Amino acid sequence: MSRSGKNVDTCDSVNGVGGSGASQGSNEVWSYLDHEIVQLTNLRSTPHEHLSRVLAGKSRLPVSPVKMLIGREGNYSGRGRFSSADNCHILSQYLPFCGPRMIDKMKSCAYVSQFAADGSLFIAGFQESHIRIYNVDRQWKVQKDIRAKSLGWTITDTSLSPDQHLLVYSSISPIVHVVNVGSAATESHANITEIHEGLEFSADHNDYYDYSFGIFSVKFSTDGRELVAGSNDDSIYVYDLDANKLTLRIPAHRSDVNSVCFADETGHLIYSGSDDDLCKVWDRRCFAAKGQAAGVLMGHLEGITSIDSRGDGRYLISNGKDQAIKLWDIRKMSSNVKYKSPPRKYEWDYRMMEYPNDARNRTHPADLSLATYKGHSVLRTLIRCYFSPAYSTGQKYIYTGSTDASVYIYDLVSGAQVARLDFHEEPVRDCSWHPVYPMIVSSSWDGVIASWEFPGNDEKPVVVKRTRRRRRPLY
Repeated sequence: MSRSGKNVDTCDSVNGVGGSGASQGSNEVWSYLDHEIVQLTNLRSTPHEHLSRVLAGKSRLPVSPVKMLIGREGNYSGRGRFSSADNCHILSQYLPFCGPRMIDKMKSCAYVSQFAADGSLFIAGFQESHIRIYNVDRQWKVQKDIRAKSLGWTITDTSLSPDQHLLVYSSISPIVHVVNVGSAATESHANITEIHEGLEFSADHNDYYDYSFGIFSVKFSTDGRELVAGSNDDSIYVYDLDANKLTLRIPAHRSDVNSVCFADETGHLIYSGSDDDLCKVWDRRCFAAKGQAAGVLMGHLEGITSIDSRGDGRYLISNGKDQAIKLWDIRKMSSNVKYKSPPRKYEWDYRMMEYPNDARNRTHPADLSLATYKGHSVLRTLIRCYFSPAYSTGQKYIYTGSTDASVYIYDLVSGAQVARLDFHEEPVRDCSWHPVYPMIVSSSWDGVIASWEFPGNDEKPVVVKRTRRRRRPLY
């Protein structure tokens, strides 16, 4: 992990950690990130002070679950039970690195995947017009097999409504389609067995099949009433589902907007990440008056492929083509909304070239990020990254797919790589951590959906034979 203006060697990585605690280096640099988020993370994932003081034995090591159970029986905390932070401390020591178990294998590349908010459903979108919704609680039975409509190249994103009744999917097209997840039909072929309602996201593209316009990212608001989308016309769109109309278009960036999300449950703030190397913050309460971003977060040296909000309206992370994830606090954002990233001094195309070695140690002259995490690779496609779940880990980790066919997990505070999950044969474009259980599901261009768990079911990984694939996917 590095901070602005400094570079620090990360601790030795491991392939996984288990009941003995985090990786060897994790606790050695625990206090390195000197920021409020350290205290917030500790509050969510550190045991009660009485348990820490009485049971730790060695202050630099995590309190063992066995000692914590003894402490609970002895009522050392004075409350007779575990707090949510106690629970997170225990669960966060058992990372989902066992396995994997193959859930499904398709003939086309898996591009996007996500758990439902309660973990009962899992959605995976594939390149050849296919989306599958699995019922996790029913042994991963396919609950909905969706054949998409008006597909341009691939499914670029999916989003499940908070009430889990509707699924939207986007593509290289101005139309976002809506599927009724709760209908009785398992087979959902667009406008054949079921109607996939089309929502028009660009008044400037009147041709329903105009594939020059594409939506790379689409997300529901927390209340399920709105959608926010990022597109290749450098813009952000907001769609009001109740009014059934587009309510806002923001010419947001100077290049493709690859990722967007609402900052918190209020829906006032929107984060965006673009190929112009910038993350931006948009406050809808004052946008009409100012007509510009509330602030800019600069620090990446290449385009941004993915962003994820911590859900508190303050912190977010971004994945960049400069082969790094960055952690941001929007209170440090710049008011220079017209800022332009410094020009690149070398020719490079991330879709087909390795990242130049002489560029790996460069730093941004105006880096505003809190921390930088490196080890994974972001090439060929828009690799995604996320905060780990609040319920089970206290958002103590961040995790990402990688072009080298692995899933990487980093300690948020120390920057240590605490796990690398190896199984796939092609880039892992997306992955999702179960909101409650220690389980990560990875989705890869090899067409495989795989589940990593703790403690696992002792099944040996299914060997997936490498198949020759087109290497032109660009999104």
